[in-house]
Amino acid sequence: MANDRSPAPGWRRFALLALGTAGHFFAVGGRWDIAAAAWIFPVLLLRFTRLTRPWSGALWIWATQTAAAVCWLFESAMGFSPVTLGGAVALAALLTLPFLLDRLLVGRLRPWAAMLLFPSAVAGAEFLITLLSPFGTAYGALAATQYGALPLLQIVSVTGCYGIGFLIGWCAGAANRLWETGSWRAARAGVTTCAAALLAVVLGGGARLALFPPDAPTVRIAGVTADAATIRAQKAALARIPGGRRASAASPAALRPALTAVRDSLLAATAREAKAGAKIVVWPEEAVKTLAADERATLAAARHQARRSGIYLEIGVEVYDTTGPGRDEALLIDPSGTVRWTYQKAHPIPGSEPFVPGDGKVPVVGTPYGRLANVICYDADFPALMRVPADILLVPSHDWQEYGRAHTQKAALRAIEGGYAVVRQDSEGLSAAFDAQGRPLASADYFTSGRQTMVAAVPVRGTTTVYDRIGDAFAWLCLAAVGACAVAGAAPRARRRAGRRPAPAPHDGPA
Repeated sequence: MANDRSPAPGWRRFALLALGTAGHFFAVGGRWDIAAAAWIFPVLLLRFTRLTRPWSGALWIWATQTAAAVCWLFESAMGFSPVTLGGAVALAALLTLPFLLDRLLVGRLRPWAAMLLFPSAVAGAEFLITLLSPFGTAYGALAATQYGALPLLQIVSVTGCYGIGFLIGWCAGAANRLWETGSWRAARAGVTTCAAALLAVVLGGGARLALFPPDAPTVRIAGVTADAATIRAQKAALARIPGGRRASAASPAALRPALTAVRDSLLAATAREAKAGAKIVVWPEEAVKTLAADERATLAAARHQARRSGIYLEIGVEVYDTTGPGRDEALLIDPSGTVRWTYQKAHPIPGSEPFVPGDGKVPVVGTPYGRLANVICYDADFPALMRVPADILLVPSHDWQEYGRAHTQKAALRAIEGGYAVVRQDSEGLSAAFDAQGRPLASADYFTSGRQTMVAAVPVRGTTTVYDRIGDAFAWLCLAAVGACAVAGAAPRARRRAGRRPAPAPHDGPA
């Protein structure tokens, strides 16, 4: 692959690094994202590494990736702790690998292989994060930056969210090919192929949206959250009890009135929405906080309300227990008052949720309104867990103001991947419902809505997607392609075929 032959001044290289880093800060999957920034920053960072010694360039990219991860922690108000900072450094190292592999191997490969190396490595790194880390797609997946670009996002119904990272990486490689050769003739094949593929994805996605929209009857689903004043009173009561979750049962007389008030607020909202025509009502994650001794009474009250209203009622419950970690559960109650599932959160947030994880078996129940399934909040950041044969996926959640909107928007990706509608009722965040193609059906912001209620007409029939059938085959192929390129680039015969050893990228001394 051709390289610039004239030395690049240090200031120019580090200007690329600085601009690429700044662009990355606006493409981290947070509330400050700018969709275009996700396409621009890899071009600049890739250009920097190709003009810099391999290992020193990789260290700079690692620093950039770490800074971007810390920026995400800050803008999302995640907090800084050994767990979050250690995770940021580790994820940054993994996301640096595509740049290092490109720098080491791109000059040793045939042009077509060199062009596909970087995008395959980007997609592969995103996939490895979901396999090796406890963070899922909460951070590191470029697809999250493209929320709202529905024609583009339809590709995830085939490739999973990793297909967006592949396209962004492919465009970065094609742009660098043109940049470093300075010749349209030399770069024409790679650039036009990349442009044609991107155009095909966008046009195909647009056609899918226009020609094959969800065509099914709908069911009225309401998401309800206790009123804000009652929740504030409950928080104040919990804050007065030393020791947090484990000690809470030691003062039941002081705590029980505040907990009961929240439960009663939710039951009243449920009755109101059922009377208005809702057939399914969803409470948020941890909507009801209950002492272990009061758990049966809480469930009995919810079952009575489901029978009385003739609805399917999904409740989120946090159980306080003095004998060990508490439980974060969601229960579905049918119109007869029968509990159809009790699902325990499979992925408690590392470092902040001391719950016992569930077994990760997503429940699916047939109803007159399609097949209902359920995960809880952070579980939806793990695509493999979300591949379930459902028509409507209920996702009770609990976020906070700085991250709630971004986290809910990521759930739209799961809807497109899985071919089902997603209803995410979020306490202290953005509640939203999406159809199987990612279209928003309804939303309600906890911090701007006077009444904490979301109502949506949700299609009762989903669709089967390619991703649902083949799973992460695309991501595995990307990893296989990276491995093949590594073997080909390291083999001596690859150099003989090229007729000469590849020229090192220009630099102006140690970086």
